[in-house]
Amino acid sequence: MPTRHSSTAPDVIVVGAGMIGAACAYYADRAGLSVTVLDRGPVAGGTTGAGEGNLLVSDKEPGPELELALLSHRLWRELPDPLRARAEFEPKGGLVVASDGAGLDALRRFAATQRAAGVEAHEVPGDRLHDLEPHLAAGPAGAFHYPQDAQVQPALAAARLLRASGAVLRLGEEVTALLTGPDGSIRGVRTSTGASVHAPYVVNAAGAWGGALARLAGTELPVLPRRGFVLVTEPLPRLVRHKVYAADYVADVASDSAALQTSPVVEGTPAGPILIGASRERVGFDRSLSTEALGRLAAGAARLFPVLAGVRVTRAYAGFRPYLPDHLPAIGPDARVPGLLHACGHEGAGIGLAPATGLLVARFLTGADPGLDARPFRPGRFAPDGADPHRAGGPA
Repeated sequence: MPTRHSSTAPDVIVVGAGMIGAACAYYADRAGLSVTVLDRGPVAGGTTGAGEGNLLVSDKEPGPELELALLSHRLWRELPDPLRARAEFEPKGGLVVASDGAGLDALRRFAATQRAAGVEAHEVPGDRLHDLEPHLAAGPAGAFHYPQDAQVQPALAAARLLRASGAVLRLGEEVTALLTGPDGSIRGVRTSTGASVHAPYVVNAAGAWGGALARLAGTELPVLPRRGFVLVTEPLPRLVRHKVYAADYVADVASDSAALQTSPVVEGTPAGPILIGASRERVGFDRSLSTEALGRLAAGAARLFPVLAGVRVTRAYAGFRPYLPDHLPAIGPDARVPGLLHACGHEGAGIGLAPATGLLVARFLTGADPGLDARPFRPGRFAPDGADPHRAGGPA
């Protein structure tokens, strides 16, 4: 995508050209704001480019994140058809598999609470699973089918949203300082080229590096990287029709453990390769290849789909999910730095939650009603007692 430059000062600077930054730019533009997007690398060069592109409601328990996911579900489907098509939007649905009766009972209880919150979930008996997935291993007690789950090609989705936003892109420019006025409010940024870009608002959409950008502004946001690997197979006929994962994936997503955790997640793509995940561990920004993690992923996928045991893996890649301690993203103004907004910390759900995040940020920027209770996402919630003006439950 070509980089566009403008001599006119924008209304807002978005730091980060991944999926979240792209959505912030898109909805800010729709709200009538001019936007400049800055990134030290290319479009989707961070977490977005190392993701699977999942748009999920199936793995979310009732609460703030599920509300955000359901809003995003609607917004994804309201995007123009050509934009979704070019992002390889595929509403293929998800299938959550229980290996035994106890696991299926747990899934039933979980699905019942989700249905009450607006999620579609349908039980599939064990003897009917092959109707949905002919190559699935024999033996699971049953599963739940989630027709609202979908997938996009994440790098394409980010690029298409950025293009549609009309934002000025400044790629290969790292933000080295945030500029503030005498009252401490945001005035813009300085970049690694020595250039200054002026605007009254800056949106921190820097993903796993969001904590570092917050510190440049003199504030704190405890974003940590959570490393995950994905295996990519050779191109194949459509062996896997849905996103298929074992029930313990949900528990792994919610875990606070820093140790290596793996649970099999398998899905096909329109281009033919099958994507295999999911692993999680907190090892900082270490990109070293973990043979233990890759071995666990391959073995877990073969247990779900024995046909994959003889399939060739062509590559593996690592990404860093932006993790916050309560597993909720930080979205909205930072009361400690007027003019600074955060849109990061989505962990592995950023692709799916991007539209709702972008819409919320645009509404904060324009003073519009957020449309849902945004207090659970307020950036200052991690501040020591008394340091967050919104801790008592005021507006985000």
